[in-house]
Amino acid sequence: MVTEDEAMRRAVALAARGLGTTSPNPVVGCLLLGPDGEVVGEGFHAYAGGPHAEIVALAQAGERARGGTCVVTLEPCNHTGRTGPCSEALIAAGVRRVVIAVDDPTPVAAGGAATLRAAGIQVATGLRRAEAELGNVAWLTAVRRGRPYVTWKFAATLDGRSAAADGTSQWISSAESRSDVHVLRSTVDAIVVGVGTVLADDPQLTVRDLRDGTLAIKQPLRVVVDSFGRTPENARVRDAAAPTWIVTAAAAGAGPEGRVDLNALLTGLYARGVRNVLLEGGPTLAGAFLAAGLVDRVIGYIAPKLLGDGRTALVDAGVGTIADALELDFLDIAQIGGDLRFTATLRQKPSDRPAHHPGSE
Repeated sequence: MVTEDEAMRRAVALAARGLGTTSPNPVVGCLLLGPDGEVVGEGFHAYAGGPHAEIVALAQAGERARGGTCVVTLEPCNHTGRTGPCSEALIAAGVRRVVIAVDDPTPVAAGGAATLRAAGIQVATGLRRAEAELGNVAWLTAVRRGRPYVTWKFAATLDGRSAAADGTSQWISSAESRSDVHVLRSTVDAIVVGVGTVLADDPQLTVRDLRDGTLAIKQPLRVVVDSFGRTPENARVRDAAAPTWIVTAAAAGAGPEGRVDLNALLTGLYARGVRNVLLEGGPTLAGAFLAAGLVDRVIGYIAPKLLGDGRTALVDAGVGTIADALELDFLDIAQIGGDLRFTATLRQKPSDRPAHHPGSE
């Protein structure tokens, strides 16, 4: 017999399997418990347009779902899109009780709980809510704000350098950290860099298996913030390995000094179905995003090296005095190879920072 709490913990873990493949939809996990409390079906939302988690679990359970309990990380949808409403499917299957971690914040899909209650089904909400929200934080943040969730990722030495005085930067971080970055890339919808990074390093910005160099089947959108159209025609980001958007000020809209308006950039990405963005560089573009209040999370790989000179990992984040310092709350600190990886969120506080910043590429 499995408790509802144990089932929700498993559902949250299942939901994570959909990271990187479900946008613009959320990640969702579901377990179905029979009347005796045994697991009779489980599922997760694997890709946009595919069956929802509840439908996958119901297909496994069949008649064993009747009289049982559905445990799901997000409120069952109540509308017909590329798939039918999950609330109606649960009613038709004869489930007795539905336990939900997080209410759906989208007007078009919300209302599933009310529909279930109207059909005489017991509905409970809030079980492991914080855990489920954290696992779905990118999608939830995006739909609540109308712009993608932004993670700034960087690698630096202990003294904050991302390159030596002569410009060399390969490799600041360990092989294990670089492999970890490819796992991180596989969970996002888009990777954003500035044209300065393209000109300096000519990155491919793909998801690869570093053991054999093969490309992953699903590739994030590559986004180059290139205000004045300087990306070379033979740059690796223009190859056929993944889709690419070269964003110019003329196409996306200009902010101060005629550079790409970063708010407009994120609005454009949201319209393209992007909900989860990985900001990879360079230091000027990262500073512009931070100064504009557009970074939600920071992941840093800190190598046990000292350079004393060279390019810093961050330039001009709009901080002029210690009182204006951007403060972080650590979520996780781990050793990856010989490096330390930290994950932190930007601490929310009242701010009069400008909505735009002139330092974008």
